[in-house]
Amino acid sequence: MRQRPIPGTTGHVRTMSLLGDPVLHSACAEVTEFGPPLHRLIEDMFATMYAAEGVGLAANQIGVGRRVFVYDCPDDEDVRHVGHIVNPRLVTADGDGFRGPEGCLSLPGLEAGTVRFDHAVVEGFTSAGAPVRIEGTGFFARCLQHECDHLDGTVYAARVTGLRRRRLLRAIRRTPWGARGIARLGERGRPADRAHQGEEQGRG
Repeated sequence: MRQRPIPGTTGHVRTMSLLGDPVLHSACAEVTEFGPPLHRLIEDMFATMYAAEGVGLAANQIGVGRRVFVYDCPDDEDVRHVGHIVNPRLVTADGDGFRGPEGCLSLPGLEAGTVRFDHAVVEGFTSAGAPVRIEGTGFFARCLQHECDHLDGTVYAARVTGLRRRRLLRAIRRTPWGARGIARLGERGRPADRAHQGEEQGRG
């Protein structure tokens, strides 16, 4: 018998922010009030994520510049991870750096090989204010790093390099929102982290 309600069942689907929307390209503010408005936001985030058939969603992807994300994501062993985290902090991102296909609900229909670490730990709080620690490997670790990036104002396209980046930019230009998105990306946003050092170990 199910012991907990299904997340998102009381939420409303909100409009998705797309690449180029300013809220996606600015660091989100810390959540300072824990209460019913935060619970409603999280429910709406789950509802929106499920409607878009995603595995993770950050608050700024629905236009709310607060440090919250939700997830319903498997790892490489097909273990399902479902939850949310408020004011997350990526405390560990290590292991091998692998390139794998990565997409984003804010860049619909597109994906590109992106390097991420295969192990990640995120610490933060539940919507009730209780401390929480989330550890992920494989695809789930990729999801955790992707969502933390969103809350810092970084989209995965900013981490794509070389020929893959050029191909992705061409694909973005062909979308209805492409011109605005390209203007935001420009030649900026190539974070210099250790993941890029593992590109030669990538999966494609």
